[in-house]
Amino acid sequence: MGYAKERGKLEQLLTRINNIGSYDEKNLANLVDGHEKYSHTIRILKNKEPETFINLYEKELQEVKDGKKLVKESDSDEARQNNFTVYKDAVIRAIEKTIKATKESL
Repeated sequence: MGYAKERGKLEQLLTRINNIGSYDEKNLANLVDGHEKYSHTIRILKNKEPETFINLYEKELQEVKDGKKLVKESDSDEARQNNFTVYKDAVIRAIEKTIKATKESL
């Protein structure tokens, strides 16, 4: 199965998220939006081919959710910045793994 449409969305999303800088409310809103778009796309892929994408859906998406939770629970600016970076890296890693899976499942 080809996943060019979903892969294209993910590649655009990856570029957008890579351009997000340090923590502020606007960047957090952009990252959360990217997280939601990733979540929607991985759900579509999981429904199309569960064998390939179920692990990404369960494991990677959970790591992204955990990163978001850390940012929201941060009690200092320094912790918030560090957790924002962890969250951003989790989203990037999840997207990269999903793009790779779409290429390998051709």
